[in-house]
Amino acid sequence: MPLKLSRQVKTGILVIAGILLFIFGYNFLKNSSFFQEGRVFYVKYNNVAGLGISAPVTINGFQVGKVESIDFIDNNGGLLVKFSVEKDFEFSKNSIVQIYSSGFIGGNNLGIIPKYDPNNIAVSKDTLKGEIQRGMIDGILDKFGPLESGLKSTIARLDTVLGNVNEVMDEETKQNLKSSIANFNATMSSFNRASRDMSSLLNNNKEKLNNTFDNLDTTAENFARLSDSLAEIELGQMTKDLQSVLTKFDAIVSSLENGDGSVGKLLKDEKLYDNLAGASKQLEQLLEDMKLNPKRYVHFSLFGKRPKPYEAEKETQD
Repeated sequence: MPLKLSRQVKTGILVIAGILLFIFGYNFLKNSSFFQEGRVFYVKYNNVAGLGISAPVTINGFQVGKVESIDFIDNNGGLLVKFSVEKDFEFSKNSIVQIYSSGFIGGNNLGIIPKYDPNNIAVSKDTLKGEIQRGMIDGILDKFGPLESGLKSTIARLDTVLGNVNEVMDEETKQNLKSSIANFNATMSSFNRASRDMSSLLNNNKEKLNNTFDNLDTTAENFARLSDSLAEIELGQMTKDLQSVLTKFDAIVSSLENGDGSVGKLLKDEKLYDNLAGASKQLEQLLEDMKLNPKRYVHFSLFGKRPKPYEAEKETQD
């Protein structure tokens, strides 16, 4: 009779299989063997100089493992560093494990300086001799030395500047500065009020402004049509007609100057001018005489009597 598994059991088996597959894949990606454990060694230090857990362990610059843990081993502050070596490279128990700097930013690493002694090969869980790279701490301080000098110089200059500022910032200057800030605040307040007034004005006259812009658009359209009309005028024909009129007017003026026609003769014939002047003078005298002696020219009788013949008045002599 076949064994029947419940749905819960099947789900549990799948979850466990997934966890195991995840662990195997994780270790495979780390290039570490899941079935074989790397060798583990120990080293003692009084000062680990900032060495951290998971820091690389190298041999001749090539990474062969990592730092697993760092713990205190006594009340004096001694430290025990546990590290693993995953490569099969062999070295003797006399090898030195040195803390060295991989760079200013990269941090510190653990480097194995191997000693080759076939009769004294180091095995897992052995404790090796440790040391710190000579001048590493001094080198770090040397790197910070120029920064410290520059910082001191900057602080000194800043102190001088602050002193000068304190000398300049007397009571009168402080009052002037406060007044300037107050005036600036008042100016900003006025500007804000003007801005609000402008916004209110624009909002209240929005319709009028729209009408104004519409009128401007209409004016622009009319101007465009006028421009098109002016462009359509035949300026050449207009110029020819104007030239023709000027030519005829010039001919009339020439005819007058030459004495042609009645007007020309009137202007050029002096005898005719003198006759006209004499006739005008006689007409003037006639009108004057009619004004002084109307009976000579006009006879009026109410009852039909014959008028008496005109007799000139005798001039009296003084």
